[in-house]
Amino acid sequence: MPAFLEEENLRILLPRLRQALRQTSESFEILVVDTPHPLDNTAAVCAQYGASCFPRNGGDGYGDAVRTGIRRARGSWILVMDADGSHPPEFISRLLSERPNHDVIIASRYVNGGFSENTLLQRLMSLVLNLSYSWILGLPCKDVSNSFKLYRGSFLRSLSLRCENFDIVEEILFKLKRFNPQLSIIEVPFIFKKRMFGQTKRNLPLFILTYIYTMIRLRFIQ
Repeated sequence: MPAFLEEENLRILLPRLRQALRQTSESFEILVVDTPHPLDNTAAVCAQYGASCFPRNGGDGYGDAVRTGIRRARGSWILVMDADGSHPPEFISRLLSERPNHDVIIASRYVNGGFSENTLLQRLMSLVLNLSYSWILGLPCKDVSNSFKLYRGSFLRSLSLRCENFDIVEEILFKLKRFNPQLSIIEVPFIFKKRMFGQTKRNLPLFILTYIYTMIRLRFIQ
C-alpha cells in the first residue's frame, strides 16, 4: 500500500484489511510504503495494527513506492491497493479466488457490473485514458489504470520498472504481457469508492502529461 499522508485513512483501513485477510485463511503480510521522511504518524499507526512500514527508496514518487513494495514483498502473490479507502479490503477475497487459472487479476471498473463513484468528468477522462492504453499498447483488458490488482509475484519481480508516477501501473501491465505472451489476465467487476479522508495526490496536468509520455515511450521506444 503506497501511502502519502494517509494516517487518518490507515486507522480505518488496516483493521479491516487484517480482518479480511484472516478470513481467507491464507498467510499474508501487510506492507505500507511511506514517504522517504515521515510527514505524519503513519509508522505508528502501522505498528499499532500489525503492518510493516517502510520509507520508499529512490525518490518520493508513486513509482518509487511501488518498486519499494515489490522489493520488500515476500509472498508468491503480490496485491497492490491504495491507502485512501477507494479499494475496500473486503473485495480481496474475490481477487484471490481467481488465482488458480490466472496470473493477473484486475479489480475492473469497466466490465459489466463495475462502476466508479468519481464525478462524471473524472469517469469520462478515465475511460478515454483506459481505452487509449488498451488500444495503443495492445492490452487485452478494459481497466488498465486501476492500481487494485493481484499479481503472480515471480512475474512482477522479474520486471525492470522506470516510471516515477501513477503511470507505473500501466507500465507493469504492458511489460508483463510483453515478456509473458501467454499471460492470463482476468477482470473482476469492481465498484471504485471515493477516498475517505484527505486530498488526492494526483496533479491533473502532470498526470495527463506523464500518461501521454509513457504511452508513447512504451509503444514506440520501450
